[in-house]
Amino acid sequence: MDNLSLLRDGTVIMCLGMGFVFLFLVIMVYSMDIMAFVIKKLNNIFPEEIPNEVKYTKKGQSSSDSDVALAIALAYAKSQKG
Repeated sequence: MDNLSLLRDGTVIMCLGMGFVFLFLVIMVYSMDIMAFVIKKLNNIFPEEIPNEVKYTKKGQSSSDSDVALAIALAYAKSQKG
């Protein structure tokens, strides 16, 4: 076999491999689109229960600062005793 036929065979095998990978990816994308459509339709038929969200409110900053200052003072006083 000469080098030209080896190069041609390698190119054919490379193109076939890339073609199969491209075909697989196209099939995968379309099947994912179809599954997304089916899931949306099933979600309309059998909706999930959405839990109530708990919203936390922030306390006033002055009361929070006084609580932190009190905790620091108590920790300092306790460390001085022992």
